[in-house]
Order: sequence, then C-alpha cells, then structure tokens
Amino acid sequence: MNFDSKHTIPRFLFIIIPMTIFGLLIIGKAAYEMLVQSDYWETVRQRLATQQKDIPALRGNIYSADGQLMVGSMPVFDLRMDFVIKDQDSVAERKLRIRRDTLWRNEADSFCISLAELFPKHTAQEYKNMIEKGRREQTKRNFLIVRGVSYIDYKEIMRRPYARHGHIATGFYAEEIPQRQKPYGSMAQRTLGSLMTTNDSARNGLELAFDSILRGTPGKKHREKVRQKWMDKTDVEPVDGLDIITTIDVGMQDAAEKILTRKLKEINAEVGVVVLMEVKTGDVKAIVNMTRIAPGVYAEVKNNAITDLWEPGSTFKTASMMVALEDGVITRADGVDVGNGVYMMHGRPMKDHNWRKGGYGRRISVDECLMFSSNVGVSRIIDEHYAKNPEKYVDGLYREGVGVPFDLPFPGVGKPYVRRPKPDGSNWSKTALPWMSIGYETQIPPIYTVTFYNAIANNGCMVKPRFVREIQQDGQTVKTFPVEVVKQRICKPSTLRDIHEILERVVNDPTGLGKRAGCKQFKVCGKTGTAQVADEHGSYHGSPARYMVSFAGFYPSEDPKYSCVVCIKKSGLPASGGGQAGPVFSELAQYVMAKGVFRSAEEAADSTSVFERPAAPVLPDTIEGKVPDVKGLGARDAVGLMEAQGLKVKLHGQGRVKSQSIPAGANAVKDQTVTLELKN
Repeated sequence: MNFDSKHTIPRFLFIIIPMTIFGLLIIGKAAYEMLVQSDYWETVRQRLATQQKDIPALRGNIYSADGQLMVGSMPVFDLRMDFVIKDQDSVAERKLRIRRDTLWRNEADSFCISLAELFPKHTAQEYKNMIEKGRREQTKRNFLIVRGVSYIDYKEIMRRPYARHGHIATGFYAEEIPQRQKPYGSMAQRTLGSLMTTNDSARNGLELAFDSILRGTPGKKHREKVRQKWMDKTDVEPVDGLDIITTIDVGMQDAAEKILTRKLKEINAEVGVVVLMEVKTGDVKAIVNMTRIAPGVYAEVKNNAITDLWEPGSTFKTASMMVALEDGVITRADGVDVGNGVYMMHGRPMKDHNWRKGGYGRRISVDECLMFSSNVGVSRIIDEHYAKNPEKYVDGLYREGVGVPFDLPFPGVGKPYVRRPKPDGSNWSKTALPWMSIGYETQIPPIYTVTFYNAIANNGCMVKPRFVREIQQDGQTVKTFPVEVVKQRICKPSTLRDIHEILERVVNDPTGLGKRAGCKQFKVCGKTGTAQVADEHGSYHGSPARYMVSFAGFYPSEDPKYSCVVCIKKSGLPASGGGQAGPVFSELAQYVMAKGVFRSAEEAADSTSVFERPAAPVLPDTIEGKVPDVKGLGARDAVGLMEAQGLKVKLHGQGRVKSQSIPAGANAVKDQTVTLELKN
C-alpha cells in the first residue's frame, strides 16, 4: 500500500500545530506566573502560612520520688459557637444555614436547659439569649459560651440535644486547653514552680529550670475545605513533653510543711525554712519555704532556702572549729577561758548567750565551745591562731567546701559569700575575723548549710543537692542525673571523727544546747544557731530585734541517713535555735525514721484539691463486645474504655473507680448506661 503523503501529512499538521500552540501557551502562562505574578503568589503563600495554627504539645508531668503525680497537664475545654458561614450565596452554604436554623428551632430549649444543668453560672434563658444574639450578628467564629469545662462534663454536653449533631451541623464545638494541675495543692510550690497565666510560659522553679524538656514541641494545623466542609488538617504532629522524676518524697514534704508551719504560728515568726536531704545521694526529700502573709497565715512566696543570703549564725561555728582542728592549732584536749561571758575583742565586746547571768565563769573545753555555742570561746580560738594570717582561716573554709558555689537547677540561686581579705587590707578589720568565726559577716543560703552538714554525715564527701533524679518518656527512662561530688574529702578522717563526736554531744549530752533536737529512739548530731539579723533598713538596732534561729544536723548518729536544716526568722525574744528550731528538727526526724505518720499519700493532699493517682501506663485488656473492668482507674480512662464498647457512662463522685453497675465480662449492649462510683 502506497503512503499518500499529499493527503496524510496535512492531517497530522492539523493536529500537531494546535497541540504545539497549546503547549507554548502553557509554558508562557507558567513563565508569566513565575516572573510577573511572583509577588502575588508570595502574598498568597504568606497568607496561607499565617493561617496555620499551633497544635499545643502536652506538657510533661512532674512526679515525686515515690511516684506520686505532683504537677500534671489535665485538659479542660472551652465551649464555643461558630456563627460564621463564609459564603452564604453558594448552594451548599445556604443549605447548611437552613439546617442550622432548623436544628436550633427544634432543639435550642433542650440544649440550653442542658447547659444550665451542667454549668449553672447562667439560666437556660440567659444561655439562649446569649447564643441567639450571636446568631443574629453572625460575626464571630469562636464565641465563648463556657470556659474551663472538665473532660467528664465535656463528654456529657456533647451527648445532649443540638450538640450531638456535631460542629458542622451546629457550629457548636469544644476547644481543648491543656491545664496545669497540682493534686497536692500548694505543696513544694516554689520548688516545683508555676506557669504564667497569660501565655503558659514557665515562671519559676523546676517548671522553668526544665522548661525545654517539659514543654515538648507544638505541631501545626490548618483549615481547608473538603467536600464543602471545613476541616482541620494536621501538617506536623505535636511532640509531647517529657516527664521529670524529682527527689521529693510526698510524705516527708507534707510532714515538713505541717510541722514547720505549726511552729511558725506558735511563735509568730516571719519566715521559716526546712531542707531535708538524703546523705549518700544529696537527694532533697523535702524543701519548705514559708512566709507570713497575714496574721497566722503562711504560704510559699519565694524559694528562701535557695535564693536568700542569710548570716548562718552559730551553725557556722562547726566550720570554724573544723578549720582549727584540721590545721592542728588546737586539739580536743585544749580549752579557753570564757570568763563572765563578755570578752573585749579589739575594742568591741564579744558576748555569750548567758552573759547577763555571769557567763560560765571558767575555762571550757573545745567540745564545750560547740556544746554551749560559746561566742567567746570560738572567737578567741580563731582570733588567737589566725589574726596574723586570716587568709589561712578563709582558705580552710574553702577547703571544707564552705563558700564553694555549685550550680542548682533554679533561676536566681544565691551564691555563698565568704569574704577573703584583700592584700591591702581595705576590706578587713581586726574585728572581722572573730565575728566571722561565729557566723556573722558571711552570707550563705540555707541549702549550702545543710550541704556542709551532709558532708560531715557522708564520711567527709560533699555531694551537690539533687532535685531531679531522671527524665522519662512514656514511663521509660531517657536520662538519669547521677550523684555529683563537690569535694571528695572536706577534712582528714581524724578531724571528721572529732567533729562528729562533738556534734553528737551537742544534742545528747545533758548540758548541750541542742538537746531539744534529740530523739529517744536514735541519736542525733547537730548544732544550734541563734543570730541577730538586720532589719529591712540594714540596721541591727531596731526594736524589737530580729533573729535567725536555726538547727542543722543529721541522724541517726551511728549510720547517718538524712541531714536537715531548720531556719526561722522572727522578731523579739525569746530567740533560741535549740529551743525553737530544734523541736521542728526532732519531730521531722522522728517522722522520717518511723517511715510514715500518714497512712497513705492521699492524706497529704490539700482539702481543696482532688487527688487522683496518674493512670497506669498500660490499661487493662478489653474484649470486643464485653464490659471492661475499670475498677481502680481514673475517670477519664474508665470513660474511654466504656465508650469504646458503645456504652454510655454516668459518674458519681470523684477520684478513682470503686465499683461499676454492670459487671466486667458481661455483654456490652450499645447505648446501655453503666454507672461508675468514684471515690478519692
């Protein structure tokens, strides 16, 4: 067959030429859009980008050392109404408007009655008037109806008339808001920290110190129209924050708060601090900071134990005597004449606590200098041996770890101030050394005082206070924080043995001033402290005078497990570290060693707080079509399991599920109601 080019080629050209022209038009259009219209499309891109919204990540929880939830993110819900229909001229949008109007006419009264029943802030008629006004104006997409609704009430309202038809059909929806909750109320408030109410950013405490770990990474979403319906589309999934496991023991923390607050009220004190530490690890088991905010009312206002620089007073005498013993300038066989309790130190009187009674009137031993907390005795020893070389004394303090700063996971942490004489002597006087030796002219946060005494208890090894033990994700450890050694040895074993024995005599010898810190069941080692402190104007001559009374020590003496410091700031006499701080130390020590005055952790919760243990990481196995066993679970998990089987849930009470009206294993009948009894 011959190819008829005369007729065939024109036919191909008839097809090819239009296709070529069409292709060139497409290329030209693309070039035009890319080059000429680039600014327009960049504007579109930016507009779409700005329409993206964050999907909040769930903030990680903070747990106690014994596994109790201390701070957690529990979602609440804001109930809102979307009144805006974007394009009311389109057929689909007009149909949606008609459907919404019909549903509202038919079910508005029932819906508003449900709102008033569940959220009685307004009457049913008030809710109806509020919503109808918004429907008439049609200007708001996120009109707020009720704020801060619990998960259980949210699930209930979504079952009720009108709301059960869903967001598209009604415009009614719930916005999930993660909320920080503390089952134990104000317990360890300044240590755990808090969030800003405006933007949920961390404000202080562990919340701020571990903010990058707890906060997680938010996701991204946008709204787009799919089959005439606006829907949220997730672009990037959020990554929830990690959990941190603290060293705090709920029972010990609660006992420390209650014991200290009771004493503060008794003596009308201004501020009180307790820090309880585990000897071997440095784990802070309890930390309390109470400030008087009204007569007889105390609350945690700031983390005084960590941020405040206080003159330690007589608890510092232990460090001074350790320097002298370590340097070999004295032995326990030596003594000092304290006379009538008043001794002139370079033209300034140094006084013992009993100077008005004539002092001790004799020569007292090195042991008795600490047992009696003699200002004259300690200052005379230090001044006699270090007046010509005060740098050596200060070097000895730093050698012991006193004044050595260490990092703590808190903003605003106070750094100890232990003055060192300048070569030209411009910051030093003859009276500086004797007063420094008894705890004045030096400023140390209470956390440093307890760390020093903890080192004595820990065979001379000083460890840094630890507040967080590990970081977890879904119950699995992802990072641990090891014990950190600040100084491997603060003194020679012989010096340590001498100091240990003297501190034991302070409490257990009948003549020791620390006997009220003692316990009948075991021996305590420690040192009292009573120091006059400056008033708010920096004066020591105000009336009444202000005092810092304290006790620092450890127990049991034979094999120390815990160290503790108690500091109380008060005005007026009497002021006694042994008589006022000592009993707080003793009562807390007995609680700790008895391992629990409270029968359970729930008893430590504030009366205004609902205590609910965190749900178990792994929920019970369920069988399709069968009623699950939800006893022991929290309300949210129990409801979720029941609803997964098509059951409706009615809740009574608060806390964890104690009983269920339909037994586990029974056939699950769709829409059948099961009643769960909850109890704290």
